[in-house]
Amino acid sequence: MASPFQVQKIATLTGHRDCVYTVERGAQTNQFFSSGADGMVAQWDLTQPDTAQLVAKVSSSVYALKYLPEQNWLLIGHNQNSLEVLDLAQKAIQKTIPLPQAAIFDIQVHATQPLAYIGLGNGMLLLLDLEKLQVVKSVQLSEKSVRSIAVHPAGQEIAVGLSDHRILILDAQTLTVKQALESHTGSVFTVAYTPTGEYLISGSRDAHLKTWKATENYSEHTSIIAHLFTINHITFHPNGRLFATCSMDKSVKIWDAETFKLLKVIDKARHAGHGTSVNKLFWSGHWNQLVSCSDDRSISVWALTLKEI
Repeated sequence: MASPFQVQKIATLTGHRDCVYTVERGAQTNQFFSSGADGMVAQWDLTQPDTAQLVAKVSSSVYALKYLPEQNWLLIGHNQNSLEVLDLAQKAIQKTIPLPQAAIFDIQVHATQPLAYIGLGNGMLLLLDLEKLQVVKSVQLSEKSVRSIAVHPAGQEIAVGLSDHRILILDAQTLTVKQALESHTGSVFTVAYTPTGEYLISGSRDAHLKTWKATENYSEHTSIIAHLFTINHITFHPNGRLFATCSMDKSVKIWDAETFKLLKVIDKARHAGHGTSVNKLFWSGHWNQLVSCSDDRSISVWALTLKEI
């Protein structure tokens, strides 16, 4: 079946001096942040993609960023033993929160409460009170890394992807484990709930994209060999009808969020895509532009448009 989309690369953003590991939304739909192995945190404007503003520089690799719109803060998770809270209005570090000595692989925020979840490379999950700016709970979930976190839209539970191949469903307040999903055969690098909360989607080092029916005790719904290598990230279109995956196989793929069918492949051969692993995605509300970042030190901005019939 022919794809309903046309894809155009509209910008290649350069400036990072090493692998770019993460991209994160900004205050406006046209703004986003990026960071990676060079420790530089840059702010970009999709209306002026040629220029970036350096907003922070930390001493080690950054795998995770999280923007907090109410406070206009950016949480910076780097490879040392702390979490930096950057006040974007003041352009200054609001607080450095001490953490265990481990890489920070993911940071997610509760839908309605001032709580953040932090996944660490030592297998710990931390609960951060965003009003007190302190860790109020920690649990050891595995001897291996906590790689990814997703918060259910209703806010009662979270899903955590681990390097020991499991997905754990936890109570969002107490962090007690409610269920373990054991179907992947590799590290679970990314988990995401559909906007309705009906399904959980997971991607792994085993290259499989799996969907779980959250409303039916997380029964496995579909399992697809979606990429050639590790699936690094899943992100949803702002309207929730599409989602995108990216992979160590250098490609980005677009999927239907209702049928979980593949709609489009964005790669180097056909679209001058990335030359190495694609690490993270951000789907902007600004003209539906999809942003991808890569080990090739670049960030690409893609325009997807429906074909004329």
